Amino acid sequence: MSDTSQERQTLSFDSDAGSKRSKFIAGGIALLIALWMGSGYIIPSEETEEAAPAPIAPEAVTVAVRGSQADSVTQVFVAEGQALPDRDTMVRAEAGGEIAEVLVAKGDVVEAGALIARLSTTARDSDLARAREELSRAQREYDNAQALLDRGVSTVDRVSQARATLAAAQASVTAAEEALNNTEIRAPFPGRLEMLDISAGEFVSTGEEIARLVDNTPLTIQVQVPQQSLKDIEEGQEAEVVFITGTEAQGKVQFVSSSASAETRTFTAEVRVENADGSIPAGISARVRIPTGETRAHFVSPAILSLDTNGTLGVKTVNDDDKVVFNKIAIVRAQTDGIWIAGLPDEAQIITIGQGFVNDGETVNPQPETGGDNEGEAQPMTGVPEIDELEDQPSGDGQITGSAEAAQPEQVE
Repeated sequence: MSDTSQERQTLSFDSDAGSKRSKFIAGGIALLIALWMGSGYIIPSEETEEAAPAPIAPEAVTVAVRGSQADSVTQVFVAEGQALPDRDTMVRAEAGGEIAEVLVAKGDVVEAGALIARLSTTARDSDLARAREELSRAQREYDNAQALLDRGVSTVDRVSQARATLAAAQASVTAAEEALNNTEIRAPFPGRLEMLDISAGEFVSTGEEIARLVDNTPLTIQVQVPQQSLKDIEEGQEAEVVFITGTEAQGKVQFVSSSASAETRTFTAEVRVENADGSIPAGISARVRIPTGETRAHFVSPAILSLDTNGTLGVKTVNDDDKVVFNKIAIVRAQTDGIWIAGLPDEAQIITIGQGFVNDGETVNPQPETGGDNEGEAQPMTGVPEIDELEDQPSGDGQITGSAEAAQPEQVE
């Protein structure tokens, strides 16, 4: 065949019935895909929500508790003071002159009016003799003037002049006798001579100090009372006094000042202690304890004390609903084996172990305390001294503390 004679014929399937059916199928599939993809915008799908897990209730903290019963405790005001003598004075010479005789020695106990020393009286004896002679002459002149006036040969003026001369002479005798008496130096009150600074032959001037006389029967213990404790201290209250020497004595409050010191804002109180034999020296330190009333308190260990968010000191207890209660407390008394505190109910379940892990209002699982050496366990010991009575404790201003009764209670287990 030649190229020109042969014409290319293009294949066509339009006349084929099967070709039209395949187009409809492809178009339908494409439409279905488009409808499926757009169905999410028209019909929202139902989202499956996951059910939230139920909250798990926290397990209650287990704490150890111990039952405690309050007991009556005597509140006591405790303060440091100093023993002052009842009277302390310097003996002075009432006249000047030479010491003729000393009749006592330093350290002697003398009675009121006892002769301590005597000055030379030579000059004063002469003065007294001359004054007495002048008095005798003035008396005669007055008698003569009065007699002449009675006979009418004298005047009233002369009698008046004689009377004035007589009075002056009497005054001179009195002064001379007083000067002679002043040559004797006597004790103004009973006491002990703490200082005697004269000897025979010495010359003393008028008003010169020659001895110191101290009367320490009774003694006065002077203490300072803080403002907050003033209402608890009254005149007439009984007081216990322990001196630094170990001597104990009973006293009574005899004075409470009504004005505070400008420097310390404290009030001065004085306790009188009878010291009839003078065995307690003046000037030594003393501790004064004045009972001021009673309160209810629990005996606990300091280990159970805690602080709240405000820094308040307290103790945590458990109530009947097993909830923690923070109780603000005050320390009434401290001793070597524990402390007495006020502020709790008469009967309380005190948390002794675990108090640091629970807060006020939380529900806990209280369990009775077991064992004998647990934290917070304290048993009062009879005869144990209070901390404020120990000699090695620092002293300070007075404060209200407490003193338990003789029969101290055991804690309720």
